[in-house]
Amino acid sequence: MEDSPCHLQRLRCSVKNYDWGLPGRVSEVARLHALNSNTPFHAEDPYAELWIGTHDSGPSFLASNGVSLKSWISDNPDVLGDQVLRKWGSDLPFLFKVLSVGKALSIQAHPDKELARILHKLHPDLYKDGNHKPEMALAITNFEALCGFITLKELKGVLHSTPEIVELVGATNTDLVLQTNDEDGEEKVKPVLKAVFTDLMSASKERVTDAVNRLKSRLLQENEVRQLTDKEQLVLRLERQYPSDVGVIAAFFLNLVKLNPGEALFLGANEPHAYLSGECVECMATSDNVVRAGLTPKHRDVQTLCSMLTYKQGSPEILHGVSLNQYVNKYTPPFEEFEIDRCILPQGERVVFPAVPGPSIFLVTVGEGNMNTGSPKGHVVTQGDVLFAAANTEISVTSASELHLYRTGVNSKVFQAS
Repeated sequence: MEDSPCHLQRLRCSVKNYDWGLPGRVSEVARLHALNSNTPFHAEDPYAELWIGTHDSGPSFLASNGVSLKSWISDNPDVLGDQVLRKWGSDLPFLFKVLSVGKALSIQAHPDKELARILHKLHPDLYKDGNHKPEMALAITNFEALCGFITLKELKGVLHSTPEIVELVGATNTDLVLQTNDEDGEEKVKPVLKAVFTDLMSASKERVTDAVNRLKSRLLQENEVRQLTDKEQLVLRLERQYPSDVGVIAAFFLNLVKLNPGEALFLGANEPHAYLSGECVECMATSDNVVRAGLTPKHRDVQTLCSMLTYKQGSPEILHGVSLNQYVNKYTPPFEEFEIDRCILPQGERVVFPAVPGPSIFLVTVGEGNMNTGSPKGHVVTQGDVLFAAANTEISVTSASELHLYRTGVNSKVFQAS
């Protein structure tokens, strides 16, 4: 073990080739992983996620000696800083990823801590850890997602205009929704939404297949005479990706969110969502717990999903980041484990990331430059480089060409509060 671990450690990161990823030739994940690992990518294979962190399902390793980041931190816990060590133990509390989404991910939610512990105990093969997984996606390109339930007013509109849903959920459920008003208050509205959504997601495969096929032919016919809505166009796209899947119809219940590059979306525990297309960096608590119920060939746990959701309604908040200086924007979600800084540094400029009491991870996505912790020569960094920075390390970055980098660390509110 080293007495004083290097303030900056280059990392080699893991890649995931899930089938929803973009093909290598157009995938940011493929490009960054090839640069990071010095291995070529396959042009037609899907590249979905680059994992940066200590999670056992996709660990990172020190470039210098091949030791896993997890065991290096465990041997050198001081790199986390006292407060992080006290709060979370000798492990990184966040997991950082890059996603390249070619087709929709499953409609899913992540359990809160209490449910995660129960699920992990009951089904350790499906739910691999006992942690919650709040997360935030920050768009690199235009990015689309389904997220959270639409309002009661919008849902009534959907029932009026989509007979296939009425047939699936039945007249009783439909009347319940149509007779409910926002004035009835959340405690009345939520059980109604829960009943309708649960019946939809629990419908038999035959009934779902029939409804999806009828919906598809109706929309294709109507497309001849009118402009389909964004949601209707999305539903046709989802049907091509996942034929006869209940998720195609469930999409009508959720908000369609479109992010521009530099905008972010955060997702708390027990909120339904599905990423649809585009590329983003994503940060989350160190967990891989997912409860799925649609748009997926993987294991579905419809009852758990439908019972765990909060059934909050309305559009999610979009974060635009807060400017720290002319080059850096900070995105702060309402979760303790993480925050993200996005830095676009023009050629020949310099920016300083002040020392913080917790660890940071830097990812360079475009360009090259120099990263310095006060030593005379610094580290040359280039696109694809990932560096772990120890707590209490000031980092100065200069750019040789326009440089794009992302920093993720523990939410600074944790340090302000103590």
